[in-house]
Amino acid sequence: MITRVFSAAVVGIDATEIEIEVNTGPGEPSIIVVGLPDTAVKESKDRVIAALSNSGYRWPRKRTTVNLAPADIKKQGPSFDLPIALGMIATDKEEDLPRLSRCVVAGELALTGEVRPIKGALPLTLEARARGRKAVILPLANVREASVVQGIEVYGVKNLREAYEFLSKASELIAVASDAQLLESKEQSFEIDFSEVKGQHQVKRAIEVAVAGGHNLLLLGPPGSGKSMLAKRIPSIMPPMSLEEAIESTKIHSVCGLLSPSEALVGRRPFRDPHHTISDIGLLGGTSNITPGEVSLAHHGVLFLDELPEFHRSTLEVLRQPLEDGKVTISRASGTMTFPSAFMLVAAMNPCPCGYYGDPKRECRCSPGQVERYRQKISGPLLDRIDLHVEAPAVEYKELSDTIPAESSSSIRSRIVKAREVQNQRFARSRTSKRTTCNTRMSHAQLKEHCRLDDRGNELLKNAMTDLNFSARAYDRILKVARTIADLAGSDSIAPDHLLEALSYRNLDRNVLG
Repeated sequence: MITRVFSAAVVGIDATEIEIEVNTGPGEPSIIVVGLPDTAVKESKDRVIAALSNSGYRWPRKRTTVNLAPADIKKQGPSFDLPIALGMIATDKEEDLPRLSRCVVAGELALTGEVRPIKGALPLTLEARARGRKAVILPLANVREASVVQGIEVYGVKNLREAYEFLSKASELIAVASDAQLLESKEQSFEIDFSEVKGQHQVKRAIEVAVAGGHNLLLLGPPGSGKSMLAKRIPSIMPPMSLEEAIESTKIHSVCGLLSPSEALVGRRPFRDPHHTISDIGLLGGTSNITPGEVSLAHHGVLFLDELPEFHRSTLEVLRQPLEDGKVTISRASGTMTFPSAFMLVAAMNPCPCGYYGDPKRECRCSPGQVERYRQKISGPLLDRIDLHVEAPAVEYKELSDTIPAESSSSIRSRIVKAREVQNQRFARSRTSKRTTCNTRMSHAQLKEHCRLDDRGNELLKNAMTDLNFSARAYDRILKVARTIADLAGSDSIAPDHLLEALSYRNLDRNVLG
């Protein structure tokens, strides 16, 4: 007898349906797993045998072949334990399970028969719905995550016996209610707020512009000027995530095993701040199994790189493709994967190794050679991909001792949300729009359509390009920043004042870093 159980394999951040066939035949009692399994899948037979025995079932005392089809897709992880065990029980009892053909099953088994959580429950559920399956059976710890997918029943099981009795109609389970509206009804609150930041009014304005358009930002200033403090408060002024964005981010966190059982969705925009000792693979993603890295975990959120020159230069250079394309392609011997990485880069650095180069009150202890070597750690092409370069000077005592609260994050966020709504409406009308969500993601065709300048603006930009020797990439980014400034001002066209402000955010190319 052959029993078929449907499960799914996670490939990248998506899932592919896997058909598990369990067949018994003549020969010495043994279990053979075929279909390109990895070590964890091969070891499942030992976990399954123990789980069956401890749950009161027996495995077929015959030559048992477990085939994972299609055979050309590598199967990884322990999530096939539960469907293999169910297939073995049905084969041994020689009975059909009435609900088996309409369900997708996944779960890791403990030796006691308890079902343990798995990675990738959300993409697995999305794939099951796309295949027309009516239900998924998952570990109890994963059902909240899977419940955001509407149009499919989600059942959570504690152990192997509970799963088998449900499939054989010996008992019933209650489907978990869909949680897709959780994001809309959830009120976001933050422990930190921009009202706590004293002074730095020009830096706050630059951050508002950067967030409103999704632009990359570099903060440069001496130690203690508040660069990290400002950067860590950026999530508190970012616009709320749409359901589509939340599902995309949740899929990435799900396959990396970073979701807690109480978390249905990644409801807040991610803020990732890796240490400067991180490797290329840690930042970009990779390993032999090709998993997402920090640039993908920051998708739809912020990637904060503090002490930028302290990162290995080779590590920083891998950021070029994701910054330009909003996605990253990783090639290894095991294959090639593309992960989304549309993040906002926020970086912070000192002007020199000691931090006081150009400070009017403290003397810099660095030699010209040390300063030059420190600056050269940031390559020109990488710096060119950062839209705003902003100086964060030391805060004066008068501002630090001021008892009047600064503008709150909610107030700043309200202006940013309005600017993003303007952008969404603009790109919805655009014939060239392809899921463009903010100004920094405009294509060249959209740039020509939405960032037109009048004669005075063209002359102003021409003089700036000539005098400051900006690159063609810097030209595009200046126009995108100017478009964002105009959106914040409620202007349909880019005025010279908007262009001048955008140009002021590129002065560090010449004055500090060049």
